Amino acid sequence: MDQAAARAETAAHMPDHGVTLTEAARVWARIALLSFGGPAGQIAVMHRILVEEKRWIGEGRFLHALSFCTLLPGPEAQQLATYIGWLMHRTAGGLIAGGLFVLPGLVSIMGLSLIYAAYGGVGIVGGLFFGLKCAVLAIVLQAVVRLGARALRNGAMRGIAAGAFAAIFLFDVPFPLIVLAAGVIGYAGTRAGAKSFRTGGHGSAAENGLADADSLLGLGVPAHARPAPRRTLMLSAALLALWLGPVLALVIGLGPNHVFSAIAVFFSKMAIVTFGGAYAVLAYVAQAAVDTYGWLKPGEMLDGLGLAETTPGPLIMVTQFVGFLGAFRQASGLDPYVAGVLGGLLTTWVTFLPCFLWIFAGAPYVEALRGNRSLSGALAAITAAVVGVILNLAVWFALHLLFSEIRSLHPGFGLRLDIPVWSSLKGPALVLSAAAILAVFRFRAGVIPTLLAASAAGVGLHLAGIA
Repeated sequence: MDQAAARAETAAHMPDHGVTLTEAARVWARIALLSFGGPAGQIAVMHRILVEEKRWIGEGRFLHALSFCTLLPGPEAQQLATYIGWLMHRTAGGLIAGGLFVLPGLVSIMGLSLIYAAYGGVGIVGGLFFGLKCAVLAIVLQAVVRLGARALRNGAMRGIAAGAFAAIFLFDVPFPLIVLAAGVIGYAGTRAGAKSFRTGGHGSAAENGLADADSLLGLGVPAHARPAPRRTLMLSAALLALWLGPVLALVIGLGPNHVFSAIAVFFSKMAIVTFGGAYAVLAYVAQAAVDTYGWLKPGEMLDGLGLAETTPGPLIMVTQFVGFLGAFRQASGLDPYVAGVLGGLLTTWVTFLPCFLWIFAGAPYVEALRGNRSLSGALAAITAAVVGVILNLAVWFALHLLFSEIRSLHPGFGLRLDIPVWSSLKGPALVLSAAAILAVFRFRAGVIPTLLAASAAGVGLHLAGIA
């Protein structure tokens, strides 16, 4: 091939905006390492770097991508990174952006899980995790308040939230059914002309920012971002095989009752219903991991969320901690630590691989979803239901953190009510939780400072022989 032909071929594969895939990978790695503080903080970091600093993408396009990602199950910040990476550099760009967004959290949580399995309940480490639990309760309550202020704008939304809380707290209704019911109500209500389900725009970015025309991507739609049914079908089939192939192999090869099979099936199912982020889905995960599978204890869910809060990456990475402990404790002949690592990696694989499927299959057709009021109404109702689910998570956490004994009453009609035994109230947990709540709500302390201060207090209480 002569030099002219080689230059022509290279130019044909170079993006029009001039940012190479290698340059983009460095930027995505930087974003991943700075992605603390949950989806709101992660989206803010992406906006600051991609829109304001690098000027890769305009304000309108950023909000358009975010709107699409909020419609999907899974962590919206990771999917937003995948979407923009795909928009900039095709499928490879999406895989690199989404994969790098997950990688720091995967490595951090895996290392911390190994330490937790070895030393979690011993001495100073136990005191540290005691403090983390108290801080996490305050952070979950803050999530309820923040999301509620944005989502519960009228009586219909508040009613959906209350119904969702009652359904999961009093009747153990599975989270997927709550999501489905809320979506149907919102869709049907919007179709019927109800104004209660109308939604506004997302507030993650400034309204008068970088114009799309002034960004590197410009106003046009890249050729690879246009609908191509055959290409989309082939890519979707490949991703489905990568996702469900290992699940089927484990179920057939090891049997449905093996811990690896259970992890693969459960977290694959979870990946389809994780609307509302980590806080919402944790109630669903906790219900199954603690009560159904016996993978871990109630207080350990708080420990896992505390680890996820203090490491970069999506908060839903806490599921890796759950999968690690499940396999660690049901090793089935393997070394427990090897089983734990495999269980954690399997959990992360089946949790995040579907996120790439949703983006690569749906992004080319996202324009068809834009402005669809019925779909937006369904999303608004689901968000309202998620508030009730997160409130249930906060109550569940509080009961198991503050009391050492809880009784379940079953008065009939499928009703189940958890009642704390007040004589079993744990004073140190109450004091430290109250201090964390005061710090978050009264003094507006950040997530990381609150977690670090509570952890230090927990260690201090342990050294003093109090906790």
